[in-house]
Amino acid sequence: MAEETVTGSTDLSLKRPREEEENGASATAATGEAMETENDNGTPGISSVIPGWFSEISPMWPGEAHSLKVEKILFQGKSDYQDVMVFQSATYGKVLVLDGVIQLTERDECAYQEMITHLPLSSIPNPKKVLVIGGGDGGVLREVGRHSSVEQIDICEIDKMVVDVSKQFFPEVAIGYEDPRVTLHIGDGKRTSS
Repeated sequence: MAEETVTGSTDLSLKRPREEEENGASATAATGEAMETENDNGTPGISSVIPGWFSEISPMWPGEAHSLKVEKILFQGKSDYQDVMVFQSATYGKVLVLDGVIQLTERDECAYQEMITHLPLSSIPNPKKVLVIGGGDGGVLREVGRHSSVEQIDICEIDKMVVDVSKQFFPEVAIGYEDPRVTLHIGDGKRTSS
């Protein structure tokens, strides 16, 4: 595998199969390795990238596997906390995967971001301050920013790589970081909220 630097606001490395460099073909998910992940109760899940496909198998969905056709792997990296991958899928646009679990897709990310943001904020008359723990992709920030009564938005994300990758590959989601009311704290949310 060759390593290249992706241009943009951050220097994030991109790994591509050597065949792409030699043949000029588009990069596909050419590794056949499976990523074993564990959920909170210690039950392993398996996600894999086989030639042309990403598959997520989770104990949350017994008897099911969720697979997406991969057109191109855009980014693969390992932060201090997790494996981070972004790929271009055939039907869902760009996909963000953390430790083998799909976190968002361009096609349907808004459904999650809108529900997790607007339902709680609509239950509070004129919210002024908002603390977001996690949410490094910036989608919740984008939605919180739509509430004009909010004066201050603090986000605490433990993994800076998630923030950087989201800004580079999902700018329409990460646009929330551009809101002047937002202050980003990189660190453990449990310590920030105490």
